[in-house]
Amino acid sequence: MDRLTEMEAFATVVDQGGFTDAARKMGISKSAVSKHVSSLEARLGARLLNRTTRRVSPTEIGLAYYDRARRVLNDAGEADAMVNAMQSEPNGLLRISVATDFGVKHLSPVLAGFLHQFPEIQINMMLNNRYVELISEGFDLALRVGDLEDSTLRARKLATTSKRMIAAPSYLEKFGHPKRIDDLSDHKLLHYSNQSSGNLWKITAPSGEKRQVRTGGWLTVNDGQSLLNAAKTGLGIAYLPSFLFEDALGRGDVVEVLPDLPYDDLGIYAVYPPGRFTQPKVRAFIDFLVREFSAEKQAMSA
Repeated sequence: MDRLTEMEAFATVVDQGGFTDAARKMGISKSAVSKHVSSLEARLGARLLNRTTRRVSPTEIGLAYYDRARRVLNDAGEADAMVNAMQSEPNGLLRISVATDFGVKHLSPVLAGFLHQFPEIQINMMLNNRYVELISEGFDLALRVGDLEDSTLRARKLATTSKRMIAAPSYLEKFGHPKRIDDLSDHKLLHYSNQSSGNLWKITAPSGEKRQVRTGGWLTVNDGQSLLNAAKTGLGIAYLPSFLFEDALGRGDVVEVLPDLPYDDLGIYAVYPPGRFTQPKVRAFIDFLVREFSAEKQAMSA
């Protein structure tokens, strides 16, 4: 007889407290349930159930076996459900966390294409400028730019952007153009407040050496677009991903500062909870973003 069927018959008898209710639960005859349990006991060489005219209860060894058998049956059920889910159309609510500036500029414009392609999925997108706890806060996915701090999450790289220093021509006319990294200490720097390192810039020198610059300025804020706006009005030098300022650079609202320095590349990642099984809705969204952002890589890294 099938080993899993024997396990299921025994576990159902324990769950239901008898052979009659177990047979009704499994949709087979009472004698068939009894044969499955007897076959299991014969194969194991142990009595798993105490049988009386009034009740059925597991023996001590039967109770220990039940705990393991129930886990095996649950795993088998989850495996079946996983296969069914992977073959079904992606559906359900997809909760996404993304930084405000990236979400507005790059994610929002492509959502219509995704939802038309997968009409059974609904999206709840949270725009914020903090690292959410995906599992505890109930998010299926987050998009993050830069170094990944939580190594327990699964991640897939979508694209690359470069981080550069920019300032308004009016600021540079008033305070001068820095010629080298050390000159930045005499300038007003605009800082992003969510950085774990505080008001500290890590810049790559022409030699490849990583330099650290810590200088105050007029503004510290937790939003990249606000830093760009401040730079455009002449409040100081900002150090931002190129996808934020490429339009302003093209219009001449800002110019690059120390343009001869090596570019510092930042990865753009989709991160999601760990596990061997990725939900179809999450997998479909990530695959979609890989295709969409591959067409934008030149713009993001320009």
